[in-house]
Amino acid sequence: MTKYNDIIYEIAIDNYGLISSVEAKHAGVSNMELLQYARRGKLDHVGHGLYRLSQRVPETNDPYALAVALVGPEAYLFGESVLAMFSLCPTNPARMYIASPKRVRRKLPSGLQVIHCDEGSEVTRYEGIPSQNVRDAILSCKGRIMPDRLLAATEEAEYQGLLGINEAKTIKKELKS
Repeated sequence: MTKYNDIIYEIAIDNYGLISSVEAKHAGVSNMELLQYARRGKLDHVGHGLYRLSQRVPETNDPYALAVALVGPEAYLFGESVLAMFSLCPTNPARMYIASPKRVRRKLPSGLQVIHCDEGSEVTRYEGIPSQNVRDAILSCKGRIMPDRLLAATEEAEYQGLLGINEAKTIKKELKS
């Protein structure tokens, strides 16, 4: 029989060390067990119903994964934050933009900006993190980030293989209009 420790580890290790109480419940681990692991120092409570493994090596995308998880299960990285994750252009590091089709009532860190989006918006996964696709992220920043920076971001995204040649040409046309 698998121990709760193994179940928690298996879920969290593939999710930047994060496990929600909902994920744990679906795997047969109660909220009380999560609290016990947190009291013993094996988990850190990082938000409403959200825990992180205490003993793990941090990854570069941890802040993005955490921000999306704090907002909720249908949330995803949005706009400038997608560009920041791939270092496509300079952005404000004090702000993280997360989109959600649902109203978010829980208290969130001050730098987290929740954008209401339509249900069924196109969401992809980069490095396991639900995100707006790079094309839409660049275009959503039009008017908030200087056009020259967005053009440079488009070229960098193409170079990194995040955009195809034709897709990059289309974005550049849209940015110049």
